[in-house]
Amino acid sequence: MTTYSEKTAQPLLENLKDWDFKADGIEKKFQFKNFTEALGFMVKVGVLAEKMNHHPELFNVYNKVTIRLTTHDPKGLTDKDFKLASQIEEVI
Repeated sequence: MTTYSEKTAQPLLENLKDWDFKADGIEKKFQFKNFTEALGFMVKVGVLAEKMNHHPELFNVYNKVTIRLTTHDPKGLTDKDFKLASQIEEVI
């Protein structure tokens, strides 16, 4: 499985609004009106992730959610991460 560096990931990141390369993965911060909306979003992301068998790191504080995507085996950013990020963008 091919992994991407910060440089090789840039063309793919251009198609993803506000996702940033960070430490061999990609991250995005989301903000919602309240905790209920943030939690609902996290559940939707969880369902997508489970269907792909590719699980993100999710961080939540009240109305803010940060998602980090990286592939643990082979330890880096892969096409699976970009695919899941694209699907996450569709559920916003």
